[in-house]
Amino acid sequence: MRARKRFGQHFLHDPLVIDRVVTAIAPQPGQALVEIGPGQGALTRPLLGAAAALDVIEIDRDLAAALRREFAANPKLQVHEGDALEFDYAALAQLRGQRLRLIGNLPYNISTPLLFHLLAAAAHITDMHFMLQKEVVDRIVAAPGSRQYGRLGVMLAPRVRAHKLLDIGPGAFKPAPQVHSAVVRLEVVASTPDWAAEPHYGAVVAAAFGQRRKTLRNALAQHLSAAQISAAGVDPGARAETLAPEQFGALALAAAAVIH
Repeated sequence: MRARKRFGQHFLHDPLVIDRVVTAIAPQPGQALVEIGPGQGALTRPLLGAAAALDVIEIDRDLAAALRREFAANPKLQVHEGDALEFDYAALAQLRGQRLRLIGNLPYNISTPLLFHLLAAAAHITDMHFMLQKEVVDRIVAAPGSRQYGRLGVMLAPRVRAHKLLDIGPGAFKPAPQVHSAVVRLEVVASTPDWAAEPHYGAVVAAAFGQRRKTLRNALAQHLSAAQISAAGVDPGARAETLAPEQFGALALAAAAVIH
């Protein structure tokens, strides 16, 4: 079955990479495993062999049908045909009676919006193991002050602990993408800091990184004055890439106080 460009499909086929990914995930019987974008089933088969059950979410109806045919006699597999960006992960966790472990070789064109979508369901997720464009993984795990550090990493940092596990070359996929990939583990933290739950957190982070070359004094002018930024313990002359997530949290709390 040919890969479809509109779904950003690149099918994993390298057995060594597959084995390393499954080993890193370490699936156990009794866990609620969910694979996003199973494609041709390269990860699905070994995951099923190690787990008591597996839910998969596939937007391509032809691939979903092929999986149903292949595993028709295996009650361990449940195929959900639909868009992972619209899927109700909280409802599935409730149905399974436990938090979910998510796995996926994610299409590059939806990886960032999907990660933001999953943040809303983080309370129902234990961890996530995703194959993403290497550049995206590097942004997720980047430290303050580095060139890769940006909005995505800052938004994820309060809710997950991110670990880059391995790099994957284009040849591990068919068709081969034009970029390198990497596997990242995102472990959902036990409790989210109050400042990360503040509705203004996302707005402040987005504004700060919207024009990276601007100082916070200018980038956050619509949210906070220079004096208010200073009162939050942050230098208004600093740039977004130098701030730790906790400092963005302080700015978000300050912005909330201004509105109230």
